Amino acid sequence: MLDDLIYVVDDDAAMRRSIVFLAESVGWSVQAFASAEDFLKQCEPERGSCLILDIRMPTMSGLELQRILKDRRIELPIVFITGHGDVAMVVQAMKNGALDFIEKPFKDQQLLDAIAQAVRNSGQRKAQHRYQAEARDLLERLTQREREVAMLVARGLSNKLIARELDISDKTVQVHRAHVLEKMGVHSAAQLAQLLMRIERDGGESPPFV
Repeated sequence: MLDDLIYVVDDDAAMRRSIVFLAESVGWSVQAFASAEDFLKQCEPERGSCLILDIRMPTMSGLELQRILKDRRIELPIVFITGHGDVAMVVQAMKNGALDFIEKPFKDQQLLDAIAQAVRNSGQRKAQHRYQAEARDLLERLTQREREVAMLVARGLSNKLIARELDISDKTVQVHRAHVLEKMGVHSAAQLAQLLMRIERDGGESPPFV
């Protein structure tokens, strides 16, 4: 838990101190900001596991900050807090990916539970990103021919059909296929297909071999 950094953005100094004290009392590290502008200037989003964000602030609101983070593709779980919540705000915040929306005054445990859920989500996301990065590193180890074979193996083609498709011998396909499975750290065509699909889905990009 001590490795998780909780960001707090609220223009109310008393509320900031209260949230910082609460989060630190259960072991989280906390960094607080008085405005969205200060947060954008000083924070390191990749270090954060959660953002506790006031929805109504002068000059830049919490919803505006959320949109900026989304535009910058910064995936930081957000728990909104406000004393002036309404249905439209909740809908907008959730539509843009907010994890939770808590109205003031709130019970300490309600906020702690929301933070804990955000930290869990953040941990899962970071693990997925690490997995994706490692998988893409493995892809870089393949030769161009091995990539072509990998694509066809993942599509379920037999060695014979792959040989015909690439105009190479069955034996050559067998060699490339073995190299692909070894380099990618998988043991079957099904596992290879799942790995390539995972890379494509998590990366939001075109299939790596097309």
